[in-house]
Amino acid sequence: MSLMAKDLEKLQSFCPDYQMELVNGEIIVMSPSGYESDEVAFRFGAKLWTWIDPRQLGRVTGSSAGFTLPNSDVRAPDVSFVLAERLRRSPQSYADLAPDLMVEVKSPNDAIEGLRKKIDDFLAQGTQVGILIHPVKRWVEIRRPGQKPIVLKDGDVLTLPDLLPGWQVAISDLWSPVFDEE
Repeated sequence: MSLMAKDLEKLQSFCPDYQMELVNGEIIVMSPSGYESDEVAFRFGAKLWTWIDPRQLGRVTGSSAGFTLPNSDVRAPDVSFVLAERLRRSPQSYADLAPDLMVEVKSPNDAIEGLRKKIDDFLAQGTQVGILIHPVKRWVEIRRPGQKPIVLKDGDVLTLPDLLPGWQVAISDLWSPVFDEE
């Protein structure tokens, strides 16, 4: 039996403490991410939001915002961005579209290939750019439909001129800070 978005919403209402996705008609319960991976996702989202919000370019959300994709999957990236002209108002439930940008941050329990597949699934559904961040190895992989991935490391600067002309972030600014002991 193949489940649908309404089934996910119903189950989610009974189990609000669990984050779930609907993939190929099956509900997947997501485990909590690690502290560092969530902090990196938040840092990325904050850097994106502080640039996008004053310009009113669109919406930036975290891992609790779900998207009903054209193939009926309901997925939630760690960070996402949707252009304002594509989503004029925030929906009460899931957004019925693929985000323009989606970001996945590797947590301790994630497999890199699984994250790449998730990103590629979003790209196949209309997402323009997918980003994979590996906090432990300190690299960022940019994925676009029909193009080879680009890997950036400390010393590099991430730009997305095709989607967000003028926005940039130094890769080294994404990592969790280390506070010196006194």
